[in-house]
Amino acid sequence: MIVRRFLVHFLDPVLALSLALGLALAAPVQARERAPHLTILVSLDGFRADYLDRGDTPTLKALADDGARGAMRPSFPSLTYPNHYTLVTGKRPDHHGVVGNVMVDAAIGGPKFTMNGPTANDPRWWSQAKPFWISAEQQGKRAAAMFWPGSEVEIDGVRPSHWAKYDTHTPYDARVDQILAWMDAASGPPLAFTTLYFDATDTEGHHHGPNSPEVRAAAARVDLSLARLVEGLKARDRFDSTDIVVVADHGMAPLPAANRVVLDDLVDISKIQLVSTGAVTSLSPVPGAEKAVAKAFLRSLPHMTCWRKGQIPARYHYGRNARVPAIVCLSRTGWYTTTLEARRNPGEWDGKDGGAHGFEPRDPLMRAVFVAHGPSFKSGVVLPVFDNVDVYPLLAKVTGVRPEPGDGSLRIVGRALR
Repeated sequence: MIVRRFLVHFLDPVLALSLALGLALAAPVQARERAPHLTILVSLDGFRADYLDRGDTPTLKALADDGARGAMRPSFPSLTYPNHYTLVTGKRPDHHGVVGNVMVDAAIGGPKFTMNGPTANDPRWWSQAKPFWISAEQQGKRAAAMFWPGSEVEIDGVRPSHWAKYDTHTPYDARVDQILAWMDAASGPPLAFTTLYFDATDTEGHHHGPNSPEVRAAAARVDLSLARLVEGLKARDRFDSTDIVVVADHGMAPLPAANRVVLDDLVDISKIQLVSTGAVTSLSPVPGAEKAVAKAFLRSLPHMTCWRKGQIPARYHYGRNARVPAIVCLSRTGWYTTTLEARRNPGEWDGKDGGAHGFEPRDPLMRAVFVAHGPSFKSGVVLPVFDNVDVYPLLAKVTGVRPEPGDGSLRIVGRALR
């Protein structure tokens, strides 16, 4: 009111009226034009934390330098499906139920759960925890998933508003463009949260090892896709209102071809129900073979350590879920288990050096990248190493979604927040 009186008395009346109206309308117009907040959770599968400093990812490095960065310890086991679900539930695998890339569940029955099989889209395997996109939808926020383990099933009777059936052959540019198209959708509330997934660094890491030129090329490839995302946001005047959180599920370690423990050398395979091999071996004895199997595995072994499920060290937070088999073995970093049958299958073992994960989560080679950039985050923050369960409460904080109870906290990652 004081400003208006000043304008009326000391300025041309027409000009004064125009300026007064402008002052009155400026805030409401600005509020109407303010872009809605969006959070994009990007997974670079197998992108080890130190890849960020190799010089192959200028876009990601720029986001990190102008935002927050850190290295995350994966949850045990440091495998793809368990850790992707940990990132979006805030629970460790023992609590969210996706305890491995391969699982059995007597309550479900039928074939094993496998990543690429039809079981992966059976909601019963995912129903022990509620992923972030479901909570968002239930609280009136539109969510989407451009690929993520668990995003293709209905949970609590809800799906994300937009989702896509996973296809590894979907071009990376198309993945980015799909998110931008979902953002542009005119009907309904604005998109508040979406995932985005790229697998190149994991794929090339397995085939060629983490120190290979192929992995560096893969990192550069996903960085180009991040650049496309950034440019797409800027073209829509959405970059400054979007939080981009880039994560990985695990790191990657070199795996020499010769470093294989053949389980047939330890036990008669017919005496076990073998669930998984590799960095993490899980099995149960067949009825009547309990003593023989325990003698074979529950002893000092040169390249792996085995435990009964109830005696797994507490630091792994693992072994209470019914889906965890009777015996779990963790290979020494750089060693894998296999069977004679698998060695005869070129699809399982090609005799070449490569890379692997699933090893000790505290090993620096298993650390996953973390970068957060956007209006919710400070600039130039470097976080100490933290557990990946902490990503979930961070997502809840920046999106305003009421979180489910979980295993993470904002004690460390909260330092990145404005």
